[in-house]
Amino acid sequence: QVQLVESGGGLVQAGGSLRLSCAASVRTFSAYSMGWFRQGPGKEREFVAAINWSGSRTNYADSVKGRFTASRDNAKNTMYLQMNSLKPEDTAVYYCAASFLALGGTVDDYDYWGQGTQVTVSS
Repeated sequence: QVQLVESGGGLVQAGGSLRLSCAASVRTFSAYSMGWFRQGPGKEREFVAAINWSGSRTNYADSVKGRFTASRDNAKNTMYLQMNSLKPEDTAVYYCAASFLALGGTVDDYDYWGQGTQVTVSS
C-alpha cells in the first residue's frame, strides 16, 4: 500500500511560481514511477507530468512544457513539481500518483493517489 500526501499549494499571481511536494509512505519509493495530474473546476482530471523511478526521464503535457519541472528525491521518498510562469488556467487541484508503469500519461495508468492540493492563480 502506498500513501501519498501533497503539499505546497496556495494562491499566487499570474507569472508567479509554486513548488508542490508529494511525500510517499512506502518502503520502496524508487520502485514506482510517479505522476502529477490536475483537475480544474468542472473539468476532467488531466495529466500534467510524469517521472520515472530514477528521475532520469520525464514527460510533460504540452500545456506545461517549459514552465513546469518534475523531480524526485528517492532518499526522502518525495516528488516535486516546480511550477513557473503560472497562468490563471493552471488553477486546479493538483494530485500526485504512483504507478508501476513508466511515464504513464493517463489516469488509468496509476494505482495510488493523494488527496490533492489546491493551486489558484489570480490574473
